[in-house]
Amino acid sequence: MNRLPLHQDLHLMAHNEAGKLLTHQSSLALALAGAVLTELVLAERVAVVQGRITVSDRRRTDDPVIDVLLDLIPRDRDHRDVRSWFKAAAKDIYVRTRDDLVAKGVLAPVTRRRMGMLPYLRYQLTDISWAVRASSGVRSAAEGYKQPDAGCATLCGLVAVLRVEAELYLSQPSGRLVERLRAIADEHSPTVKELVHIVDTLVAEAAVAVYR
Repeated sequence: MNRLPLHQDLHLMAHNEAGKLLTHQSSLALALAGAVLTELVLAERVAVVQGRITVSDRRRTDDPVIDVLLDLIPRDRDHRDVRSWFKAAAKDIYVRTRDDLVAKGVLAPVTRRRMGMLPYLRYQLTDISWAVRASSGVRSAAEGYKQPDAGCATLCGLVAVLRVEAELYLSQPSGRLVERLRAIADEHSPTVKELVHIVDTLVAEAAVAVYR
């Protein structure tokens, strides 16, 4: 069983075993974009400095989600605001990520019925071990069993932002667990802290905009 990219791990952690989304889709989309950006930064293909995003390597990665989002980074340096990139990336990243997980055999479409009549589609895990593997690093970091790497620290922060910590199935009180996950991201490195903070800000702004 191969390790999934960060954004796919996050997608699995934001759904329960039955494929139900546990947070707002718009919030998850922004967080998925943050996970992809982290992957690109860690691979030293992209840099984010003072709110600007620049590319040093545009070669294909063969990941259908990462390659599309890499292409969204403008070549014109005057239009490289990272917040604008996030908003563009979030438009269809949820569906792209889900479809790639289906193509890999991690998820499978299942038709169900509400009240025995109205059909609806869910995407369920083909094997529960995918979800266990996706969250294992975050659980270990939260429990203090293992020092997280940059990818794991980012996932910790994004899980806290999305408030899907219940899927970790840890005995810690929810509020304390969220604080712990945020602290892991903040204390890991300036890069992880900045990327998680950007996602947190955009998610909060999107939530406020709903009530305007």
